[in-house]
Amino acid sequence: MRTPINNASILLLPLLLTLSGCSKPSLDVLSSPTVIGPATPIAVHIHDPHGVSRLTATVTQNGAKYQAWETNATSKNIDTTFNFQVGVKTTPQLHDGPAHLVLEATSGGLLHGTSRWERDVNVVTQPPLVSADSDQHYLYLGMADLATMNITGNYTSAGIRVGDQTFRAWPMPGGKPGLFSLFAFAWNMPASTTPLAYASNGSGNDVTTPLTVIFPKREQPVYTQHQIQISDQFMQKVLGELDPNGTGDPVARFVKINTEMRQANNKTLSDLRLKTADHFLWHEPFARQSHAQAEATFADVRSYIYHGQKIDQQVHLGYDLAVTQHVGVEASNDGRVVWASPLGIYGNCIVVDHGYGLQTIYGHMSRIDVHVGDEVKRSQIMGLSGMTGMAGGDHIHFAMQLDGVQIDPKEWWDAHWIQDHVVRRVDVPGFGK
Repeated sequence: MRTPINNASILLLPLLLTLSGCSKPSLDVLSSPTVIGPATPIAVHIHDPHGVSRLTATVTQNGAKYQAWETNATSKNIDTTFNFQVGVKTTPQLHDGPAHLVLEATSGGLLHGTSRWERDVNVVTQPPLVSADSDQHYLYLGMADLATMNITGNYTSAGIRVGDQTFRAWPMPGGKPGLFSLFAFAWNMPASTTPLAYASNGSGNDVTTPLTVIFPKREQPVYTQHQIQISDQFMQKVLGELDPNGTGDPVARFVKINTEMRQANNKTLSDLRLKTADHFLWHEPFARQSHAQAEATFADVRSYIYHGQKIDQQVHLGYDLAVTQHVGVEASNDGRVVWASPLGIYGNCIVVDHGYGLQTIYGHMSRIDVHVGDEVKRSQIMGLSGMTGMAGGDHIHFAMQLDGVQIDPKEWWDAHWIQDHVVRRVDVPGFGK
């Protein structure tokens, strides 16, 4: 005679199974590799109420299965992180080519439930080789340039490194052999820094070679110093627009906007480098706003004075271009809109992508007449100038960035500079025609 199972037993069954040790561990690979080299680091986090009794890593290649790493050290902790290495050093049978990596974690519960993580990987035993052009690159702080390079062997990323900043390499246009990278020397980069062409295969096998760089002056430049007088009216305007629900000392709120919000806004701008085209969207020199007077230039150092006291200091990474109130804001060149909305201290802001990480920024607008995804033409009116954000008068904040690093725009207004630094090294379709 069968014993009937009531609803309470059914509801308690999952709990009983868990208590008896039938759970499976949660396995999270923190450093998820796509390439295995000599000794590729792997970090694995395991969550299990009963701890973990075993973790193994195996690599299968051409039908042969190799145990790459194993631990039988039982952990009673609910959360455990394992750090280890897999690669040719520990598994010399591996050779260059595709493989399959499997991680298996076994619960410390009575029934030893097992979880599995797997991924196709590429085994790379040799580092790539990188060679850079032999050109002399004339630079000053804030300036951009273009370098070409050739890479042999397997690689996952390449480009130019300048200090702690990285600029991507792209295939030469038109199917020509080699790569090129538009790179920049940031306004605050130590002048002794040597740009390096690099290639990485993702397994720790990174190689670099220096570019030949000539600075007109090796010492740091003297940037223009400005004192910005903050009136009570401007203070209230900024706080009302950018911190409408804030409380407390107005000066502290203003400084927080001018520092923390500025940093966050610049991070948002920098992240737009990921929304760039893999081809040139422009074919003419960049145009400066018609009939505009520059009220501020690139990397001006601004001291903010309130009631006779200096309350803050910031660096202004762009040009303030003024014409008349609510003048039409012109696109500096052909491109695609990747931002068209308010952005903190920049007020109503537009960012136009021109390809290969080069982007222009237009801030403080009173009205925006374009949308993200729109294709714009050189000198096209995209909206009206204004004084939104951290602006004390009607003007256009115009800036440029390259792979997220803000640069001095003035060279890009010069057809001869573009010819000498860009076009003679890489074909820009239609340039000069």
